[in-house]
Amino acid sequence: MKSGLAKFNFPIRRLALLAAAFFVVCACVASSSTQVSPTSAPGEVSTNQFTHHITQFLGQQIDAHVADLKSLNPPQERVVGALTTGEFSWGSFMRALASYSALSGQQTIEGKNLPHLIGQIGLIEAKNGGKTFAQLYGALALREFGTDLNKNAVWQSLTPEEQAEWRSLLDPSRFYDRKTRHVINLPENYFGVAALIVTIDYQLGIIRDRTFVDDVLDRAAEQFTEGNLFSDDGLPAGRYDRYSNEYARNVYTAAANVGRTDIMKKLEPSLKTQMQLWWNLMSPDGYGYPWGRSLGVISYEDTLEIVAFLAEHPEFRPAPMPELAAAYYQAWNWIENDFKAKPHLLNVFGFGRGNYSYINPTREWQQTATFFGKASNANRLFEEFMKKDGVAEFPSKMQLPDVTRFQFFRKGPRPAGVWLVRHGGFRFALPIVAGTRPGMSDYLPAPYDLPGFAPPVEQLAPTVTPFLQLEDGRVVFAGDAADEIDPAPDAMSLRAVWKRWAVLGTKAGALQDVGLTSVVDWKIEGDSLIRTETVTSSKPVQVKRFWVIVPSTANRVSTLTENGQHVDRFVATGGTLDVSIQDTNWPLQTQFVATGNSNLGKGSRGPIPLYLDVTAQNVTIEPGHPMKWTLVMTSKPAH
Repeated sequence: MKSGLAKFNFPIRRLALLAAAFFVVCACVASSSTQVSPTSAPGEVSTNQFTHHITQFLGQQIDAHVADLKSLNPPQERVVGALTTGEFSWGSFMRALASYSALSGQQTIEGKNLPHLIGQIGLIEAKNGGKTFAQLYGALALREFGTDLNKNAVWQSLTPEEQAEWRSLLDPSRFYDRKTRHVINLPENYFGVAALIVTIDYQLGIIRDRTFVDDVLDRAAEQFTEGNLFSDDGLPAGRYDRYSNEYARNVYTAAANVGRTDIMKKLEPSLKTQMQLWWNLMSPDGYGYPWGRSLGVISYEDTLEIVAFLAEHPEFRPAPMPELAAAYYQAWNWIENDFKAKPHLLNVFGFGRGNYSYINPTREWQQTATFFGKASNANRLFEEFMKKDGVAEFPSKMQLPDVTRFQFFRKGPRPAGVWLVRHGGFRFALPIVAGTRPGMSDYLPAPYDLPGFAPPVEQLAPTVTPFLQLEDGRVVFAGDAADEIDPAPDAMSLRAVWKRWAVLGTKAGALQDVGLTSVVDWKIEGDSLIRTETVTSSKPVQVKRFWVIVPSTANRVSTLTENGQHVDRFVATGGTLDVSIQDTNWPLQTQFVATGNSNLGKGSRGPIPLYLDVTAQNVTIEPGHPMKWTLVMTSKPAH
C-alpha cells in the first residue's frame, strides 16, 4: 500500500561530508553531558560503603521532590519542574516513598509523615482511574507498612471513605477481564502485573476470593506452564524482548506471595534459562537487553532489579554473586553519572536521547519516580542478601566470559531467537523476532550493542535490514521472525530464510508472500561481522527502491581503500567501526547523513550523529538472476 512509503521515505538532508562532520562534532560536544561513562573505580568495592552511598543519594534526591510538594488536592501539575500528568506518575512516586522508607527506616521526610502522604497520593490515582502500574505501585506501597491493615500506618491514616477509594484503586478489574481471563488491550506481560496485584491484595485482605487469585495466577503463568522458556509479548507474532525476563520474575514472585509452589517449580527452567541469556547479553557498563522497547536507562534499572532478585534467589544465578554485584555496580554508576543533579531528574530527554512514544514529556517525573522506587527496593534486597552471603567486597569490573551461541525463543513454522557473540571487546546480540509493528528499528535483525553501532529508537528505518518498495507501493522487509533459522554448530555463522515477508503498515506477524525469497548468511571473521543476502524471485519483481542504513555513534568519518575494497571508517573516542559494501550486483549508491537532533539521530543511550545511507532505484529481480550484496562491519576498540 502506498502509504507505507510515506512512513519511511522522509526528506533526508544531503550534506557535503566536510559540513556533515563539522556539524556532528559540534553536536557531540553539545551533548557531552549526556554521553557519560561509568566513573573510575577501585579494584574492590566495599559492599557497606557502596549500598550506603546509594541510600544517601536516593535520600537526597527524594528529599528534593518531597520538598517541592505543595498541593495534592488538587494535585500540582509539576514537581521539580517536571509534569506530573502522565500515566501512573503519582503511583510511581508513592511506591518510591514506600520503598525508600523500607530501605532507610525513615517515616518522615521534609516534615511530612510518609504513611499519611502515601495514603493521600493513592487517592489521586484512585480518582483519576489509575490502572496497571498505578495499581501495582499502590499495592506495593501499602504492603511496605504491613499486611495487617488494622496495624498498617497508611491504611489507618485514611477515613472509611478514603479506604473505599483505595479498595477501588486496588481492584484488578480496571484492566483485567475476569470473564475472558485477559488483560484489556495490553501486551502479555501485563498478566504478570495483574498476578502481582491480586496476590498482594490477597495478602492484605483486600481480596478474599482465593479461587479468583489462583485463576489469575494460572492464567498469568500459562506461557511458562505450557512448556515455553520465553514469553511472547505479542502473541502469536513472536515479540521477544526484556519483558520476557520481567514477566517471569513477576509471576514467580506473585506465586511466592500466596504459596503456589507448583507454579514456582514450573517457572524454574524458564528463570534459569532467561538469567543465563541476560548474563550473556551483559555489557561491561552493566547494560542488559540491547534491543526492543523500554531500553536506555530502563535496561540499567533492569540490572539492579535482576541482581537483587538473584541475590534473593541463588538457585537462578548465572554467575557467582561477586560478579553479579559488579554488574550492579556498573549499572548504578551509569545511572548516577547520567542523572541530572539539578533539577533532580533522570536525563530522559537529553540531546540525542530517544524514547518510545509512550515515554513523553508528561512522564518525565514518572520515569524518575519509578527509578527511585526500583533502586530503593533493589538496594534493600542487595544489601540484605550480600550480608547474608558474607560478600563484604566485590570487584568493580565484571570478568565476562566469551560467548558464541544461538538461543531459540521458539521453534516451529516461524522460529525466533537471538545470536549471542562476545569475544573480548567484540560483541553483539542479533535478534530474529517480531516487533511492536513491522519495520521498527529496535526489532530488526541487526547487531545490537556492536561497539560503534546503534539503532535509532522506534523508527521505521531499515537498520542493517533493507526495505524494498515494490511496484504496487508495498514496502516489505525480511523480518518479524523468520521461516528458517539455521545456526552453525559452533555458532560462528548463521543462516536465516524469509519466504514470507513483513509489510510496513500492517500488524506484526501479518506476513505476505511477495514472490521473493531472502537468504541471509552471517559469519564472524576476526572482529568483522559479514552479512551476505541473496534475494531470489519466482517471477519478475520490480523494486522501485531498495534502502538500508548503518547508523553509528561515531562523530567523524573517513573513507579509505583496504585490500582493494572501499571502506567507510566511523571514528569515535572508544574505537572505530569500518563499514564496507561488497560483492553487489546492483547499482547501489551510498552517502553519509548527519542526523542532528532528528529522530534518526536519537539512540537509547545517546546520540547517533552519522549514518551510512545505501539505496538503489528501479531494479528488477528476475528468476535465475538473484539480487546479491554483502555488508561487512568491523568493530575495533581504541588501543
